[in-house]
This record gives sequence, C-alpha cells and structure tokens, in this order.
Amino acid sequence: MTEYGRGPGSEPWHPEDPLYGDQGWGGQQSAHGQNQYGGQQQSYPQDPYAQPQQPQQPQDPYAQQQQSQDPYAQQHYGEQPAYGAPQDPYAQQQPQPQQPQYDNGGWDTGQQPAAAPYDAQQADPYGGRQAGYGETHDYYSTPEAYPPPQPPGRREAVAEQAPTQSPDWDPEVQPEETHPFFTGADDRDDNDGEYDDDPRESRRGGRGGNERRGKGKKKSRSGCACLVVSVVLVGGLGGLGYVGYSYWQDKFGAAPDYTGTGTGEVEVEIEKGAFGSDIGNILKQKGVVKSVDAFVAAQNENPKGKSIQAGVYLLHEKMSAAEALKMMIDPKSQNLLVIPEGYRNVAVYDLVDKKLGLKKGTTKGVATSKASGLGLPDWASKNKDIKDPLEGFLYPAAYPVTKETKPETILKKMVSRANEEYDKLDLEGTAKKYKLDGPWQVLTVASLVQAEGLTHDDFRKMAEVAYNRLKPNNTVTMRKLQFDSSFNYLKKQSKIKIGSSEILSNPDPYNTYYHAGLPPGPISNPGDEALRATLNPTGDGWMFFISLDGKKTEFTKTAAEHEKLNKKFRKLHGLD
Repeated sequence: MTEYGRGPGSEPWHPEDPLYGDQGWGGQQSAHGQNQYGGQQQSYPQDPYAQPQQPQQPQDPYAQQQQSQDPYAQQHYGEQPAYGAPQDPYAQQQPQPQQPQYDNGGWDTGQQPAAAPYDAQQADPYGGRQAGYGETHDYYSTPEAYPPPQPPGRREAVAEQAPTQSPDWDPEVQPEETHPFFTGADDRDDNDGEYDDDPRESRRGGRGGNERRGKGKKKSRSGCACLVVSVVLVGGLGGLGYVGYSYWQDKFGAAPDYTGTGTGEVEVEIEKGAFGSDIGNILKQKGVVKSVDAFVAAQNENPKGKSIQAGVYLLHEKMSAAEALKMMIDPKSQNLLVIPEGYRNVAVYDLVDKKLGLKKGTTKGVATSKASGLGLPDWASKNKDIKDPLEGFLYPAAYPVTKETKPETILKKMVSRANEEYDKLDLEGTAKKYKLDGPWQVLTVASLVQAEGLTHDDFRKMAEVAYNRLKPNNTVTMRKLQFDSSFNYLKKQSKIKIGSSEILSNPDPYNTYYHAGLPPGPISNPGDEALRATLNPTGDGWMFFISLDGKKTEFTKTAAEHEKLNKKFRKLHGLD
C-alpha cells in the first residue's frame, strides 16, 4: 500500500479539478489512520509511517497561535479562504475549546474535544486535532501534500465564507507586487469589489497557499493602461507628422500668398537700408502681403526686385506678392515729395504745402519761426543780411510723406539729409584752398554754379570763373562776380533779360554787380553734381561765360572775347 502523493501509486485529484476540496461525508475530513466512513479513530500499528509519540517530542514550531488558524493565513484574495483557516476543506469543524483529558494513555479522536497532554493552550494549526499516542501523523494536512481523494458522489462545493481577519503584518513573508498594472493581468473575481477598500495584505492567501476555486469572470484593468498608451502613441505620431509636414512646407512648400491686385489703399514707408525680409515684414504688418516668404520669393524671381528704394509707397490691401513688388518698382506708386536740384527755398515751401494739402505759406511760416530748431550745422552763418537761413540746406532729393506728415517733420528731414551729404565732402579743405571763409562760402559758390550752369562741364568751368574773379589780384572785374542769378534771387525772379541800369544800381547785398565778393549766403539748394564740381573746378583760365539762347553756355578768357559775345546777346534779345 502506497501513500497518496508520495509513491508511484494513484495520483490524487489535482487542485485545478473543479470539485477539488470536497469536504467528505458529513462535512468533516478524517485524518490518516481514521475511519473515513464514520466511527471512531482507528489505530494502525502496522503502518510504517506511524511512529509513537515520545514524551519529549518537540512541539510544532508553527503551532504558536491560540486560535486554530493558519499562521500564514494573513492575506487572501477576494472570497477564497486561506489554508488552515476554519473554512479549510480539510478541517471543517469549528474549533472547540480544548480541555486536557487522559483516556487510557492516548488522545480521544472521536467527536469529543481532546486536549494536548503537555500544553493545554496550544492548538493544532492544521485542523484542530492532535494525534494521540500510537497514532500516525496525517501527512495530508501539510502544505506540500495533496488532499486525499473523495468519492465522486460525495463531493460538495465549498460554501463561501467571509474572509478571516489577518494580522497587520507578516513576520515571515515579504509582500509581492501583484497589481495588474505591473503583472499585466487581473485575477480577481467579479465580487472582489466589496473588498477594494481592504488593505492589500488582506487580499493575499497564507503561506500555505490556498488554491483558487476555479476561474471567475475577470475584470481587466489593463485596458485603461492600453488606452493611455494608445492615446500617447497617437498623439506622438500626430505631433511627429505635424512637425514633418511643417518642415516640408518650410523647405519645399509654397509660401502663403494672396491672389490678385488687392483693394483699397495703404501707405507703406520703407526706410533706407531695408532688406527684402524687412520690406516683407512691413508689408505683412500693413496687410499688403500674406507672408514674408512670399514677398522674398517674388523679389528673388524678379530681376529688378533688388532695386526698391527708400520711400513711401501707395499700395493695396491683400495683394499678391508679385503684384506688390511690381508696384514698388514703379516710381509712380511712391508717395514722394521730390525736390529738384537748384530749387530755391520759396519754391520748396510751395511744393510742401501742395503735397501735404496745406494752405499756401504754411511751410514758409514754420521755416521762419523754427529755423534754429531744424538742425542747421554749427558752421551755418548768422549774417543778418541772409534772407533765408535754410537756403542751401533743403537738400534736393525724394522724401516720403504720408497724410499725417507735418511741415516741420519734412523740413527736418531735408536739413538732416543736407548735413549727411555735406559731411561726405571736404568743404573745409576747399575753403582753405581757395581762400574762402569756411564751408559756408563754399556752399554759396556751389549754389551760384548750380543756378548758372546746365551741364557738369558747365559747372566746373563756372566754378573756375568764380574762383578767378574772387582773387585779390583780379583787376578785370575788380573781384565782382557779376552773376545774373544772384540778382534774380533778390528779385525772386528768373529772367534772362535784365537791363544794365537796373542791375548796376541796386545796392542789395545779393547783387554781385554792385558788391564785390560773394553774396551773404547761398541762393539755391545745389545738388551733388554742382557740389563736386565746386570742389574740383577746371584750371584753364576761364574768366567769362554767357548763354546766348539759354541752352548753351560759352566761356572766354579775356574781356575782349566776352564783349563780342555780349554784343550778340544784346542784339539777339533787343537790349540795345
């Protein structure tokens, strides 16, 4: 006869058998050596495994608790009872108080409670009984053994019991992490919800390892984790896709752009030195183009795209970049105040009034009252005979203006531009070279040259005539310039036909026929060409010049040659 679970004999029912754990007949399980079909316990002396109990036999080290419960049954899962607990299928009897009784030198193993002969307070943790003298130990009550087989007809399902209260801590076993988030599974039964608030330790089985009663319907919590992971992955893929699309669009895609020529009217001011991207930003801020890249691309495609000048342009809203560029290249689209070379200040003031829509004389009044605050250089003369201190400083150029531009603002821009251009020239060095009284007189010569000449060659020859006549040793004209332009300036006119009696008798300081030397100040606003000609005159000895028809100027070196030309002029214009 072999012992179940230990020899080559028949295998017991496996714990995964759905009827595993049958409580036997009458709801109580007999131990090895006890009659399984009722009656009192029987002793089998011939049992090779039955050893007599010695008086000094050591006590079970695990049977230390006063209650008949498994010392390892400190944790349980759901509704499954811990091994060794009162619900143990192998120990169905409720624990009874044990009283020490001696009966013929052995322990009573019947239905009456029996007590341990040496320690009346210790109870068997595996079923509530202790083996008597001469009895065999129950090898099926150990945690490692399978339970004894039961007849199929006597099997009953184990009644579900409430979980037993377990100690708060386990001195022997360290808790293992079994949360579904880390294990990937959820083995709890459908009814474990009522124990969700219990401590984690109370849901674990004892050390004896109580087997589960089948597999109930599982509630999967891993689905939430999967959902979170899916959302993260989808979001990550979406982000990567957006970044990739943006990168492709930036590198290879067409820049956003409007279509057509646009509507309305917008004033756009472009500062000097602005690059294509700067212009594109200004246009985008004004609502002219849709994107900077579109304008830069259009500028690169147009051969004249880099020729945009500083100024104010009249454009439309929501234009295509190509159309905006086309208008900016066309000078007609610029809202500019253009000051021609050689214009006197009185003419400049009229232009400003007209451009800004102001009453005539408004700009002149501002110039007269605020001349000292418009930025004139330190070397500007303060001679009381000067008719207009701003004369010669309203530099000829194109100035951007808007509807909100004030006269004072535009005048300051003109004076600032004049200072900028004059600083590029060696006016001081030229004054020393030709014995003039500083840059102011050089500027005055340039204004005379600008007023009298027509071409660059004329400017250089006329500059030489002026310097030759101003020489102290000039005995031909006695240092008198005799320029008609200065007389016309004081008379606020532009005439070719001037009578000798009139021009020779007017004592105005600006009359160079009457006074020797230069007039008190400039008589016009000279341009760059006249200024550079004044700094670099010819050296051919020219002393006289005259224009017979007002289109061509003829130069002579002697008074006799000049007198011949002068007679022709008088006869041509009927001045004799």
